[in-house]
Amino acid sequence: MRTMKTIQLLAIAVLFIGFTSCDSDDDVTAPAAIESKTVSNLAAPQTGGQGQPVGGEFTKFDFTTGLETTSETDWDIAFRGTTIAINGGEATGTTDEPTRNGNAGALMLTGTFDSITTVDGLTFNQDSTTSFAIPTGSDNGWYNYNFMTNLITPIPGQIIVLRTRDNRYVKMEILSYYENQDPTASGRFYTFNYVYNPNEGDTTF
Repeated sequence: MRTMKTIQLLAIAVLFIGFTSCDSDDDVTAPAAIESKTVSNLAAPQTGGQGQPVGGEFTKFDFTTGLETTSETDWDIAFRGTTIAINGGEATGTTDEPTRNGNAGALMLTGTFDSITTVDGLTFNQDSTTSFAIPTGSDNGWYNYNFMTNLITPIPGQIIVLRTRDNRYVKMEILSYYENQDPTASGRFYTFNYVYNPNEGDTTF
């Protein structure tokens, strides 16, 4: 009789362990899917220029939502004319620039968009009192300005890699600076591809 009870208790214990194991497996959260998107015609107006002081609010973008935002805190990258700010570092002293309150960083890599598969080993720059993390000026960063045609053209193979304000990673490729990607149309309209990894600390694309 005692042997039978022992066997029954052992059987119950095995079943309990099995159910506990299944519950534990169910609690494991699968990584979120990596997102690949195209943003078209993101307006980045500015005032001034042509020898006059440049001003106007930056257009802020949040990679978490994949949308333009007016939030003072929930943004990763911001555009005004050809200037790009990130939500990390210090104020540059530029008129009307957004307040930085995140940990964003950025750098330019040369290569094809698909060839960049990880950010392991990279050192990110932040905006500072002396410069933007994404360099400004023709041939210094993402674009070339042609004085003969008066056109701004993204430099092929210049990929922007970002750490977002909350330590996720993005790679982006600017495709056009003109509305509907038409160089005869109005400028200051960004179209770009990006890949966003929403998993904190995951460095792969």
